[in-house]
Amino acid sequence: RWVLSLECKGSRNVMSALRRAVEVDFKDKDKHKSQGLYLLTTGIPDQETHTISAYVAEACRGFDLQLHVCLFSVTKGTDSSGIIPARYANPTETASAFKEIVQAANGRFHWFGEAGIFESDDINSIISEIEKAKNYSQKCAFLVESLKQRS
Repeated sequence: RWVLSLECKGSRNVMSALRRAVEVDFKDKDKHKSQGLYLLTTGIPDQETHTISAYVAEACRGFDLQLHVCLFSVTKGTDSSGIIPARYANPTETASAFKEIVQAANGRFHWFGEAGIFESDDINSIISEIEKAKNYSQKCAFLVESLKQRS
C-alpha cells in the first residue's frame, strides 16, 4: 500500500541514485544472498552510459546484486514540467543505453509505454521457453509417428 502514496520526483542523475542505493542503503549487503535494485525511469541518464555500466559492473561484483530497469516511454508532448534534461536521446537510443547498463549489472530490462510492452527480458525468456517446448513437442510427435509406421 505504501507504493500508492508515493509521488514521482527526482532527476536523471542515475549515478547519484545508484551510489546512494549501493553504498548507503546496501551497507549490510554481504549478509544477504540476493538483492535487486529496480530503476524506474522515463529517460536517458545525465551521465554517459559507459560510466554507469562500469560503476554497476564493479558494484555488483562479489555478491548477488542485480540492477533491473523499467523504462516507461511517455507520449511526446506530455511533459508539462518544462525541465530540459542535461542529455537527450530518442526512445530507441534510451532503451539501448539502459540495455547496456543492465547487462553490466546482470539484471533485466523492461520497456513499456501507454500502448503496451515494447520489450521485456522476462517476456523474451517466456517466449523462448514456449518455443523450446513447441520444438520438443514436434520432435516427440515425429518420433511417435515414425514408431507407429514401423509397427
